[in-house]
Amino acid sequence: MRTEVATLPGSPERPNEDWAAAILSTSAGGGSIVVLDGVTPPAGDDGCVHGVPWFTAHLGGALTELSASRQDMTLSGILALAIRRTADAHRDSCDLSHVRTPQATVVMARWDATSVEHLVLSDSALLLEAPDGSVRAVLDDRLDRISDEIRRSLEATDRLRNQEGGFFTAAADPGVARRAVTGTTPRSAVRALAALTDGATRWVELFEEGGWADCFALIGKEGPHGLLARVRALEAANEETGGPRRWKLHDDATAVYALL
Repeated sequence: MRTEVATLPGSPERPNEDWAAAILSTSAGGGSIVVLDGVTPPAGDDGCVHGVPWFTAHLGGALTELSASRQDMTLSGILALAIRRTADAHRDSCDLSHVRTPQATVVMARWDATSVEHLVLSDSALLLEAPDGSVRAVLDDRLDRISDEIRRSLEATDRLRNQEGGFFTAAADPGVARRAVTGTTPRSAVRALAALTDGATRWVELFEEGGWADCFALIGKEGPHGLLARVRALEAANEETGGPRRWKLHDDATAVYALL
């Protein structure tokens, strides 16, 4: 087994709000990965005195510890407990009822000798490669179902945030863990996996350089750093030509690769 992690900030002037960790258990032949993409609020408008990087570090740390120590819990249960712990750490100082209280997308995977568990919440992605080379993308597409017109409006998006009929992120309500996309795959059916924040999935979803299998092949050949370097090159070229830009030129981008 081996893992590789790469991350790049969207801007050198702002902290990277992504968070990633990979753990290998050499004794049991298992391990886990955790990838978070913090949701950036308008400046000073989230009801929290700490900020998104603080939130992703606390939530990510809790998820990493629990995924390794609580083999008796499902990933949904672990996410719920980690959200509760993180909320408890700042509920006395911050307004956790604020619709933009610090929050994040979540990708988790955990494996042992027999199975691979997964959890995806919001618009990050998990890719599972089978021994025959086929690739399955595990996605939570609820945010993608919302029109670009609505997503350009902060107020309209807020009305759908963590609401039925809208989309869900990990914020202060542990109940959101029940909304995650989860599943289990036999260990024998997974050769490798990759977790990507939406800054990294731009290679597929924004620039359409290839499909998920092509993306996975690129990661396998050039590593997570190679994928992120290609995304940055595409963004730079896109700026020059006025191509398919969305809301910002660069986004925080993170990729984690695990060869089982």
